[in-house]
Amino acid sequence: MVNVILLGPPGAGKGTQAKRLVDERGMVQLSTGDMLREAKTSGSEMGRKAAEVMDRGELVTDEIVIGLIREKLSTPSAGGFIFDGFPRTLPQADALADLLAQMGQGLDAVIEMQVDDAALVARITGRYTCGNCGAVYHDQTKPTATPGVCDACGSTDLRRRADDTEAALSKRLMEYYKKTSPLIGYYYAKGQLSSVDGLADMETVSAEVAKVLDSGK
Repeated sequence: MVNVILLGPPGAGKGTQAKRLVDERGMVQLSTGDMLREAKTSGSEMGRKAAEVMDRGELVTDEIVIGLIREKLSTPSAGGFIFDGFPRTLPQADALADLLAQMGQGLDAVIEMQVDDAALVARITGRYTCGNCGAVYHDQTKPTATPGVCDACGSTDLRRRADDTEAALSKRLMEYYKKTSPLIGYYYAKGQLSSVDGLADMETVSAEVAKVLDSGK
């Protein structure tokens, strides 16, 4: 079983690589957003606490998120776990380390997906998806064969995310560098950090991620 954290700014490809690890290695993706959505219907004590906080329109505390992660880690997974969106801060990193130690587990790898900001902005602002089938396209690297028409299903319902603008992305990047980038130094000091080129093509990134994970076996 392998436990891994994927680090990188918005749009670095963490979600894409996490999905591949789920499909190819049977790992479980622990996404903070997904766990909080599930908490509303889980019926567990920690789930009820999370639901009450969210219903009041308040931010869920680190303690509750750690509690939800504890519940997930208590469910055996042959492939291991991918931490997605947590930790975001140094206190959260300490809390996760303590939790894993309590459960007799540890982190096998922390993979930083390195990107160039200008290239990342171009990658994100150019992307759009089919609202009907979910196919993903890009103005420069993967346009539709017929402008305005999905290659996969023929739909004309092509959409761009409202926050995929240069201004919105700059704000998200600033938030990432301010709060989350200190984790890079934190895990480097622990000897757990590996870096891959997040702007390489998907297959190359996947191969590099696999190399990091397999080197620890």
